[in-house]
Amino acid sequence: MTHAAEDADAVAKQLANPIAALVSLPFQLNWDTGLAANGLGTKWLLNVQPVVPFELDSRWNVISRTIVPLVQESDIVAGDAHESGLGDITQSFFFSPRDPLAGGWTIGAGPAILLPTATAAALGNGKLGLGPSIVALRQTPSQWTYGVLWNHIWSIAGSSNRPALSTTYLQPFLSKGLGQGMTATLDLESTYDWEGRNWVVPMNLTLSKVMKLGGQLCSVGGGARYYLATPPGGASWGLRLTFTLLYPSR
Repeated sequence: MTHAAEDADAVAKQLANPIAALVSLPFQLNWDTGLAANGLGTKWLLNVQPVVPFELDSRWNVISRTIVPLVQESDIVAGDAHESGLGDITQSFFFSPRDPLAGGWTIGAGPAILLPTATAAALGNGKLGLGPSIVALRQTPSQWTYGVLWNHIWSIAGSSNRPALSTTYLQPFLSKGLGQGMTATLDLESTYDWEGRNWVVPMNLTLSKVMKLGGQLCSVGGGARYYLATPPGGASWGLRLTFTLLYPSR
C-alpha cells in the first residue's frame, strides 16, 4: 500500500468516528419520496454539519457537532404545494477522553440543544429543546467501526401554540474500511416521538471515499435508504449524497 493510500485510510477511520479529533465540514444532501397520504410528496434536505474538536487538557476533548438543515418540501402540507427554508438547528457537545477506554471503547457525552430557527412552521417544532447525548464506539485493527449514538430532547420553551416535544434519537452504526480511503457504512437513524407515539426508522447504506480535490482533502459518497417504520404519510425510501471537507491535524 502506498503512503498516500495509508494516509487516506487513516483519515477515513477518523471520519467513521463521530467524536474523533478531526475538523470537518460535511454537506449531506437527502432526497425522500413517498410522503403524504397520497404518496406523492417529496423532500430535499441539505444538512450542513460542521464538526470542531477542542482540547480541554491532556486527557479530555470536547467535540462540537452542529446540524443546520435546509429543507425543500413538495406536496406534503395540505393547501401548500411547496415549503422551503431553514429548519431547526441542533447543537451537540461531547466531552470525551482523548484515549480509548479498556477494551478499545471510545465514549463521549454532553448536552444536545434544539434551536427553534425554522423559517416556516412546517419546517420546525417551534420549541427550544434540551437533553443529554451519548456516543459509544469501538474501532478494530481490521478497520471495523461499530457503535451507537443516542440523545433525548425535551422542549423547555417556545410557542405555546405548538405541541410539547419529547423525542429520542437512536443511531446504531457499523462501517468497514475497504482500503484506498473507501468506507462502507450501514446505520439506522431511528427517532421516536413520545408525544405522537410513533417511530421513524430509515436504514441507510452508503459508500464513501477520501480523496484530494486539488490541494483540499475531502470525502465524497452516496447511497440509498429504506424506511423500516414511519407514521402515516411518512417517506418510503430515499437517496443520500455526501461531500465533506476535511482538516486533519498535522
